[in-house]
Parts: sequence; structure tokens; C-alpha cells
Amino acid sequence: MVIRGISVLDGSPVEVEFDRTIGSLKPVQEGDNCYLAPGWIDLQVNGFAGVDYNRPDTSHAEIARSLDVLFATGVTRFYPTVITGPPDDIVQALANLARAREVVRNGEAIDGFHVEGPHISPDDGPRGAHPLRWVRKPDLGEFHRWQEATGNRVRIVTLSPEWPEAPRYIESIVAEGAVAAIGHTKAGAAQIAEAVAAGATLSTHLGNGAHFEMRRHPNYLWDQLAEDRLMADFIVDGIHLGASFLKTALRAKGVERSVLVTDAATPAGAAPGRYRLGEQEIELTADRRVVLAGTDRLAGSALRMDRGIENLMRLAGLPLPDAVRMATTNAGHAGKVPARTRGLSAGERADLVQFRFDPADKRIEILGTWLSGERVFWIERAGGLA
Repeated sequence: MVIRGISVLDGSPVEVEFDRTIGSLKPVQEGDNCYLAPGWIDLQVNGFAGVDYNRPDTSHAEIARSLDVLFATGVTRFYPTVITGPPDDIVQALANLARAREVVRNGEAIDGFHVEGPHISPDDGPRGAHPLRWVRKPDLGEFHRWQEATGNRVRIVTLSPEWPEAPRYIESIVAEGAVAAIGHTKAGAAQIAEAVAAGATLSTHLGNGAHFEMRRHPNYLWDQLAEDRLMADFIVDGIHLGASFLKTALRAKGVERSVLVTDAATPAGAAPGRYRLGEQEIELTADRRVVLAGTDRLAGSALRMDRGIENLMRLAGLPLPDAVRMATTNAGHAGKVPARTRGLSAGERADLVQFRFDPADKRIEILGTWLSGERVFWIERAGGLA
């Protein structure tokens, strides 16, 4: 197949030839009046379109439906994310998602899995919306049960380095091919340094999952921002982070070490109301905040990746190519997504997104999405997204 468009990276008209992988990319005199980019990659999706990825009994039909809604936002690869919960529920939720990957249409978009917790800080603030009663110390046997349930597709584990067992655990899971990410932590500088020395390479939704008040310096936010061996991902919904922190963090990490994630929860892409996230009830409010029901505590987001890219331009002042890079190749590097680290290049998976872009209001309109060369969304099917 061949499609034309304006390359998002350099603004030149190009023609991309592809089947399951990109065969060639060549300049042309004129491209179609739209942009071409690698498809978005989201490393943290707890649920979407009213579908909860944390429940072991979520139907494959519902998971398949949520994929179609994700494709409409430009996402081509993502990591369903299972959070802190009972040991058996985590294993069963992962096993259910892994089975869905094999049997539903376009299930290969589920490229791996992210387990966020349960080895996080038990403290209020850093723990976020994770249920306290299921927080526990790192356990390599539990990690192996996750890998057995998924066919070794757990690609990211988010944990807190404050646990004495953390360095050995990090060393072990990294040796087995997973990414160790620091998050939901109250760890001190020495503990963070020890985690990085053991192989941690990512900070999960940096700036969130933190105390409401902390000492000016040192603290675990500065320690992670200053560590060049850590990439960092950010929830850019205009709710989780203010513009000043976001700008400062991106300048500290550099765009090259920064990643956009949604941390989308069950209500993302759905109407306001009450939903489930694992064993907990959550609510999407009228102003698009996802909170634990009956509280003001954030419990994920209602963000879509295309809106996140827009927000990077509006809130942080990034140009379109940098914002797209955070949603594509940077995410590929951070999450070890195979054949998704070099952008629109020969040999990469043919995961593509075609879109219109209005530079005046920084608005993106998705026109088409391709997964491994197959068109999985086109504009005629648009509509119904919140």
C-alpha cells in the first residue's frame, strides 16, 4: 500500500510504501493535504471507553470495542496497565488481557503490559488512588507469575525504591527484559540512586503520585528530574500537571528523555458518571476529572493521546514534531516496543496515523490509523468520542 502526506518530523511531502512493515519513504513534489506520523504509543492505559482492564471478568468483546475507540484517537500500540490489587486478581486480569490479545481482531495493538504496583509506597499521597490494603514489598516470584500469565509480555513494572528489596528486584526483572520504572514513591536520594544503578530507566507519571506538601529540596521529584539515566513520562491533560511544572520538567529532562502517557482510566472516551477500576468505584466528573467516587483524589485520567499532543503544544509550547516524538519514538524507547523506535523508517512496523492539523488552535483531527499495515480506523467511522 502507498499513502502520501506531509512528514510530521520535517514538514516535507512524502510517500510511504508499506505492507506489515514500512518498505520505503521517499520525497514527492506534493503530498495530500494532511500529515503522516508513526502511530501513537501509550505506555499506561488502565481502561478506555468504559472498559476496565483491571477486572479479570472483562469480556473480550468489550476489550475489542475499546481498541476501536483507541484507534480513532491515533493509538496503534499500547500497554494495558493493571494496578495494585489482590495477587490472584492481578494474575487473572493479566491472563484475560493476554488471551484477548490473541483472539480479538487487531489484538496485536496490545503490545505488552504494564503493572503499576503493588510494590509502591503505602503513604497517603505517593500511593495515589491505589488501595492501601494490597500494597506489598517486591516479590520476584510474583513477577514470574505475571510473566507466566502473559507469555513474558509484562514490559514495565512501576515500583517504589523505598523498599529494601527493590534494588535486587530491579536488577532481576531488568535482566529478564522488563523495564523497571520508579513511581508512587517517597524514596530518598540514595534509594533512587541505588534503583538507577540497579537498572531503573523510567519515571512513571513524574509529578504525580506524590505528597501534597514536601520539603523544597532535596526531594524525590528533583532527584528524578536531575538523573539523566531516567526517562520520564507525563500525564498532560491540564489537570494532573500545571503548565509551569510541565515546562520545567521538560526542560530538565529534555524532549529526548520525555514521554507522553494518558494514564487513562475506565471512563476515558466515555460519558461522565460512575465506573469501576478493579475493586474501586471511580467517577468521571463534568469537568473531565477522574476521581475515586465521593472524593477529590485523582484516579487516572480521561485523556486521549491526540488531545495530549495538543496539550503539549498549548501548555508547554512544544512544536508539533516534538510533541509527536513524545507520543511515538520516545515511548518506543522507554517501553522497549519492538520496531517502533525509528519513526517513519524502512523496516519499522507500519503503524501509521494520518491527520489534519490546525496550527492556529493546535487542533488535531485523526483521518486514518494503520496497525501493521492494516487500516483500522478512517474518518467515515469517526464520531461518538467524548
